[in-house]
Amino acid sequence: MPVQHIAFILDGNRRWAKAKGLPTFEGHRRGYDNLKTIGLACLARNVRQITAFVFSTENWNRSKEEVSYLMDLLYKAIAEEIGFFVENDVRLKVLGSRERLSPKLREAIEAAEARTADFRRGQMNLCLNYGGRLEIIDAVKTLAAEGVRPDQVTEELLKSRMWTAGIPDPDLIVRTSGEHRLSGFLTWSGVYSELLFVDKHWPDFTEKDLDAAIEEYGNRQRRFGK
Repeated sequence: MPVQHIAFILDGNRRWAKAKGLPTFEGHRRGYDNLKTIGLACLARNVRQITAFVFSTENWNRSKEEVSYLMDLLYKAIAEEIGFFVENDVRLKVLGSRERLSPKLREAIEAAEARTADFRRGQMNLCLNYGGRLEIIDAVKTLAAEGVRPDQVTEELLKSRMWTAGIPDPDLIVRTSGEHRLSGFLTWSGVYSELLFVDKHWPDFTEKDLDAAIEEYGNRQRRFGK
């Protein structure tokens, strides 16, 4: 079965920078550049859905300076480089809670999503201020606010209120930098995803690594509990 959706945990940007004697911010910048490179490489290999964990709900606990830089970088990626998505016919979706985001960033997200809504070559999903448990809680709260009774709740109904609603579940989740955990990433939609943990830091993840990941996926048997 061909891989259609790959989700990435972009881990190791800070460790990459430290290993090279560079500022932490440079690691994040290089990580962002590599996301564009690997995103295009996915499209070239007929992977139409790409999801990236770019900022978790726990990342707010980092230093104010680093959080500020990351927010500025994300604003640049969404607002100032909208041409990247337009040029490559890629739809942008931002998944996560927007409560703590600045009004400027929220407006940029809404504008970018509207501008790219009809693009069909592929879709980039950025998990920003995202937490898997929070996604489920938010969906439950939405159903409660709609007056849905407990006996009316089904898996499909709950799924339709998730931030990931309408997005196919990922076939493969790749985490770089050697950590062997998901850290709250796609807790609902990733339940049957194949997992691959790569020792390289994200800025060093190459197209050859992508090809190896796709090949590894092709060698696995997905039974979905059967």
